[in-house]
Amino acid sequence: MLEYRTILSRTTALTFDCYGTLIDWETGLRRAFRDILGLTDGASLQTVFDAYLAAEARIEAGPYQPYRRVVALAVSEVAGALGVGCTSTQSEDVADCVGDWPVFADTGDALKLLSARFRLGVLSNVDRDLLARTLRQFPVTFDFLATAADVKSYKPAEAHFRRGRDFAGETGLHVAQSLYHDGVPARRLGIPFVWINRRGETNITQATPLASFPDLAGFARSVEEGLKA
Repeated sequence: MLEYRTILSRTTALTFDCYGTLIDWETGLRRAFRDILGLTDGASLQTVFDAYLAAEARIEAGPYQPYRRVVALAVSEVAGALGVGCTSTQSEDVADCVGDWPVFADTGDALKLLSARFRLGVLSNVDRDLLARTLRQFPVTFDFLATAADVKSYKPAEAHFRRGRDFAGETGLHVAQSLYHDGVPARRLGIPFVWINRRGETNITQATPLASFPDLAGFARSVEEGLKA
């Protein structure tokens, strides 16, 4: 933790992943599968959820398409493969609900504490209009935003992080839940990374977080403690 404390002491800006780190995307997506696709069985929800994640990552790795289109394509593909009824309207409705996914309970207070010391930015794999709806749920205003729509690619591609580094300079720190989308590319670019391990995962990737915390509140407390040290 010594390296973490040293880097934290000179950090002036934080960039965050949004969905999964600040927003409870799993609850939001499962709710959409239930309410829009009519899935109520827990096993079916898990199967669709896992298949959707794989489909989304594959589509995002191809030529850039708006995130609404990515979600709609992934939902339609998975529903068809699993024999789940899904109209084009339903797949588009799943995409539209992204902007209304719920905030993790600890996010608001943690962001307020962190905004008192750092400039804040968001690096997100969504469209600008969806992110704008999400941002209304936060008690702080972010100083910088980079979306897939801005850079015409999806994390773990590096364009988001290069934009984030332009914002944060050499005194930035990236904070995220996903090792795949955020931790690995941050390591490639030499950007300090803090892992918010909300899912209690084991790191089997090449990502090398400076520190890990079970939630954003834990990270915010570490900052507060560092200020008092």
